Amino acid sequence: MSNTEAKSNFLTELLSRENLKNSSLEDCEKGLAELSQNINGLDEEVIAQVQARLDSLTKPKDSLGVLEEIAKKLGGIQRNPWPEIEKKAVLVMAGDHGVVEEGVSAYPQEVTPQMFYNFLQGGAGINVLSRHAKAEVICTDVGMAFPLAPPELMKHRIMDGTRNMAKGPAMTRHEALLSLLTGAQIAYRAINSGYQVLATGEVGIGNTTPSAAIISFITGLSPEEVTGRGTGLDDVGLKRKQEVIKQSIAVNQPNPQDGVDILSKIGGLEIGALAGAILMAGYARVPIVLDGVISTAAALIAVTICPTVSNYLIPSHSSVEIGHVAALKELGLKPIMHLDFRLGEGTGAAVGFHLLDAAVLILKEMATFESAGVSTKNE
Repeated sequence: MSNTEAKSNFLTELLSRENLKNSSLEDCEKGLAELSQNINGLDEEVIAQVQARLDSLTKPKDSLGVLEEIAKKLGGIQRNPWPEIEKKAVLVMAGDHGVVEEGVSAYPQEVTPQMFYNFLQGGAGINVLSRHAKAEVICTDVGMAFPLAPPELMKHRIMDGTRNMAKGPAMTRHEALLSLLTGAQIAYRAINSGYQVLATGEVGIGNTTPSAAIISFITGLSPEEVTGRGTGLDDVGLKRKQEVIKQSIAVNQPNPQDGVDILSKIGGLEIGALAGAILMAGYARVPIVLDGVISTAAALIAVTICPTVSNYLIPSHSSVEIGHVAALKELGLKPIMHLDFRLGEGTGAAVGFHLLDAAVLILKEMATFESAGVSTKNE
């Protein structure tokens, strides 16, 4: 058995566990290392083939802009010059945050489970937009603070919300690793069920605070430069939120070279789960569409753990949360839409699915100059 096969067998066994959250710290560290060490770059030969196909179509070169870039990226990710994205899923991760004790949200924490039930019943914005995009919504509770009924809905819950990061680490390292691997497990199961493209979604009152903290810490920008109003804070609330972020970073002193340490100290369970899903997408060579500021903070964690995974990210939009722009810039990504969204849930990513569909259809259905009998430009 080769080293790669041995590693693959351990990761498969780990992610196949029904009670993943009972896994030891050692197993979690080993699983994450294997996951992150087996994420490769894109297939440049396939990208060249897609480019050649695009250049043969009845249009001026590069005239379909972002659709052509998406087509090339999808081909390079899937190692297929005719990419397939028929089956799509939005992975909605739910978690609560102890830092809400500091008054950083305009809404009570009870809203998190209320919205989670709304997702399950199909009544939220993400459900409507996903149905329109012919995508499934897969909801997972990785760390809400309140009980759910039936209890089976809590089978992936790692803890009842994070601790208050303004007073100490939001999670232990073990809890942070479990959040990452739980997200990887959810993505792994979706991919094995035939989903060819994933998207990131989330719910969790207070989650723009750890997201802004992560973005501030990783980019080196001040909290004032990356912190928005979240669910609608007034000026006093915004100032308090910025001070809480400063305090959280100062109290915890994360290691900038260690994405797990950053996550455990100033992150969130659903942020970790999204970062793990991103890593699994890279491992399995599946494109993953980012939503807003929380999803992009998760992407920063994932890229800190494994820089190569940035190749698999497709940024759907640029939200009105000011940290989102900074996070995308740090990742070297350009949003494909500007929608003025700030809902979260994966809504921007669900709308982004339509552009992915359009890119694939252009590649497959548009006539070439030769097939249509259209003259090429004069040389």
